[in-house]
Amino acid sequence: MQHMSNAAYALVLVPLVLWRVYSRIKRLTTRQRSRTWRHRTTLVFFPLLLLALCAMAAQTNPIALAGVAAGLAVGAVLGRISISKARFEQVGDEFYFTPHAPIGMSVAVLFLCRMGWRGYQMITRDPTATGQAFASSPVTLLTFGILAGYYIAFALGLLAWRKRSAPLPVTA
Repeated sequence: MQHMSNAAYALVLVPLVLWRVYSRIKRLTTRQRSRTWRHRTTLVFFPLLLLALCAMAAQTNPIALAGVAAGLAVGAVLGRISISKARFEQVGDEFYFTPHAPIGMSVAVLFLCRMGWRGYQMITRDPTATGQAFASSPVTLLTFGILAGYYIAFALGLLAWRKRSAPLPVTA
């Protein structure tokens, strides 16, 4: 089976990443409708991705797991601070929130800068590097841990707000 070159991976991934960056930054700065399915998806997606990255890192660089743990802790604190500074509103039956943009954008930019640097390293310095080597760097996993911890904490905060704001059921 032939493997795609790192340049081909970059050619495929760069437009996807740029599109996601644009949509994420747009969401970090504007009022959004709160959708519980989206918050719950975050709570499933990030832990699964964390487990996959940790499994890859444990095989090649177990010290990188310390980076994930530290990143999760930092990200969780940032997520809690951000949710405390977010604006919440209910209009009729709809729920809306406006995230605290400075923290969210800082976390996103930190992660994107690290991914850009690792991508640059893979393309220019080591054309035989694998995705496993990409993910086994302690600094890369630290930054991903920060991102994951932030989004997990923020999603938990949104679900807690929705639960507190939900109307009480009417009993007959």
